[in-house]
Amino acid sequence: MPVNVATHPQLWLGILFLISGLWTLSLLDTAGKLLGMAGYHVVMIAWMRYSINTIFMAATLMPLYKRRTGRSILHANKPHLQFIRAVALLLSTLMFFSVLKIVPLAEGTAMNFCAPLIVLAVSPWLLGETTYISRWIAVAVGFAGMLIVIRPGGDIPAHGVVLGLLSAATYAAVSILNRKANQADDPMVTLFYGGLVGMILSTLMVPFFWSPHTPDATEWMILASTGVTSTIGHFFLNSAYKHTEASVLTPFAYTQIISATAMGWLVFSQFPDAITILGIAIICASGMGIALIEHRRAHPLPKAGQKPA
Repeated sequence: MPVNVATHPQLWLGILFLISGLWTLSLLDTAGKLLGMAGYHVVMIAWMRYSINTIFMAATLMPLYKRRTGRSILHANKPHLQFIRAVALLLSTLMFFSVLKIVPLAEGTAMNFCAPLIVLAVSPWLLGETTYISRWIAVAVGFAGMLIVIRPGGDIPAHGVVLGLLSAATYAAVSILNRKANQADDPMVTLFYGGLVGMILSTLMVPFFWSPHTPDATEWMILASTGVTSTIGHFFLNSAYKHTEASVLTPFAYTQIISATAMGWLVFSQFPDAITILGIAIICASGMGIALIEHRRAHPLPKAGQKPA
């Protein structure tokens, strides 16, 4: 039986956590764009983001997981899968921060929203999932919206388009690896491995990409904020999925475009033109539409005369 959101406060709490998490991550994206425009390399930004995030998780998640399971959070059933997923996550972070250096915040976020559609397109082969015509229609409509956003003659330069598409493809790979990793291990293990591997690898790289000038107090605060907003944002996201199933939450994920557009306008004086807004709306409508269809497919209405489960 489908769940009525209006009568289940837990669902509304999950939705509130999701929106709060995604809007907090828009602050992370804003900080990344500010630092990129100031000349800081994306490796340095990622290093600060992963370091603060991992230190916080080590202080909170490790003892919590130990008390709950009696095992170390570093104990993974498939450590090689966790490592591959963590490397892909770091690449996704570096790619997206690179996109935000040259692409407005709203457009960059919208292009990344094509990642779930890419997952739908490849899931029959990589995940062994059943394919449906509705999924292919959603993919086609979503990419039509993408073409409107990145149209020739628009505000996005060609190399920004290429980076944006690569970023979406990388994030799609992370999404697929997330499913596989969370099937093998506890999500808390996956979350910690992502931060730990990201911190170690970015620490090894950061000496080669350190800023030529010493950050001032404001820049240090913005750098530090990337770790804080990342930690808070992902805490809210994890809390959301504890209260509400993914098929209910997915349509609300597209509300992040509101926060991205608002921050782009407030901080960078960048607001999408009417045609770009149309493309963004098509991408969001495609994603929300297929999410609702998938939810109904997973929770079919009871047949006439059949008692609800």
